[in-house]
Amino acid sequence: MAELVGPRVYSCCHCRNHVCLHDDIISKAFQGRNGRAFLFSHAMNISMGPKEDRQLMTGLHTVADICCRDCREVLGWKYERAFEESQKYKEGKFIFEKAKIVKENW
Repeated sequence: MAELVGPRVYSCCHCRNHVCLHDDIISKAFQGRNGRAFLFSHAMNISMGPKEDRQLMTGLHTVADICCRDCREVLGWKYERAFEESQKYKEGKFIFEKAKIVKENW
């Protein structure tokens, strides 16, 4: 009997709510507030905070913090706008801090 394997997902480190899929990783070479972070094309089961302009390592961006919809843990942020042309590829993408998510179904 073949075993069905679900998608490889990342969950909130506090409540295990599924928040993003491994297949949606764009880059693992990002820096968050608390260490390494991953850039994802999509997110799920999150809520967003207010938009604000924030000076990041790569310049000025309009971002909104993203939180787990269940436990409200801040997991990273969504890039709403990049002011520098070379950073426009980040718009609409999500940063999840590696320390705030855990692998499931690996």
